[in-house]
Amino acid sequence: MAGKRPVFTENFSANLLAIQAFLGPEGDRAYQRLLDRLFDDIVPTICQFPQSGHSFLAWTIRSSDAKHLVKKLQALLKHGDDLREFILDDYLVLYLVRRGRIVLLSIKHHRQLSFDLKVFLQER
Repeated sequence: MAGKRPVFTENFSANLLAIQAFLGPEGDRAYQRLLDRLFDDIVPTICQFPQSGHSFLAWTIRSSDAKHLVKKLQALLKHGDDLREFILDDYLVLYLVRRGRIVLLSIKHHRQLSFDLKVFLQER
């Protein structure tokens, strides 16, 4: 797998822009450090050693809602797919190993909300 180019999804690119906006102008240095580490270290490491991240579906799930969502997620995965996460400082990178390809799905800062409350707040 070494030397292969990863696939960056539109969602991953949008997440990077969201992180930049989340950090704001005072976070320019932190954002540049993220990009440097991501493209100089982490992506090459994941491409060379795809199993270096933790298996996303290996976590123990106790919530019935989460169990339901995991079943829906598993239905979307194809045979042989390996959904993994890699923690990079304050960030979590979600990626898929599919038929020898690395597909970068998402990246989030740990302080970013993982859900959208806009719809909920508009209903009130």
